[in-house]
Amino acid sequence: MRNDGFALITGASRGLGMAFARELAERRHNLVLVARSPQPLQAFASELRRSYPVSVIALEADLAVPGAAHNLAEQLSSGGISIDLLVNNAGFGLRGEFRDLPLSRQLEMLALNNQAIIELTYSLLPRMSERQQKGIINVSSTAGFQPIPFASAYSATKAFVTTFSLALEQELRPSGLAVVTVCPGRLRKNENARSAGRPRSEWAGVYQSPEEVVLDALRVLANGGGLTVPGALNKFSVFVQRLIPRKLVPRMVAKMSRA
Repeated sequence: MRNDGFALITGASRGLGMAFARELAERRHNLVLVARSPQPLQAFASELRRSYPVSVIALEADLAVPGAAHNLAEQLSSGGISIDLLVNNAGFGLRGEFRDLPLSRQLEMLALNNQAIIELTYSLLPRMSERQQKGIINVSSTAGFQPIPFASAYSATKAFVTTFSLALEQELRPSGLAVVTVCPGRLRKNENARSAGRPRSEWAGVYQSPEEVVLDALRVLANGGGLTVPGALNKFSVFVQRLIPRKLVPRMVAKMSRA
């Protein structure tokens, strides 16, 4: 059912962000799409406007720049745009030895994966709490459940997202604002964020479609929030890690990463 509120989706011009936007548009939810690549962002926004009876606002912003998320929130406030669902999806990962990866690029990753989430959530939260509407979906990763050699900084950023999001969930529980922490594993890549076809079963492979992750996150949101690890294989791998001595996990992951 359509309402006067908007869902704000960061990283909305590709992958999981596009899947969130399409599913929410199908549910008649107005959208604010945020990304730093203007051409694919505007093209996607135009597609959604043609396909669904919803309002779609496309805003170009590089959230890795300090202050950009706060400025975005101010822009929305001054425009009278009320956000009732925040999807913190923007982020990227780097793979390689820590000492070999450019420091500037690693710091940019920390800024986008962590600082932007804190800044945007903090800036939007007061008005969202007043409306007592849907809530917040923070996109983390199964990578945040263990140290990952050769992706050391990336796995650390996702561990941060998970712990922050779970703690925020408890803080906001009395206000009725739901917080979802969604931790997908590997996603099947597709330019238009549409699945190349469902696997024959949940056990058919380690890759998931973005749509499966989105539906799982929205289901948990409707049930009041919480942590979700979509996919049976991902759930199993997270559970098994709890049974292994913590000091052994990085060694095992390092060997698999080299393979």
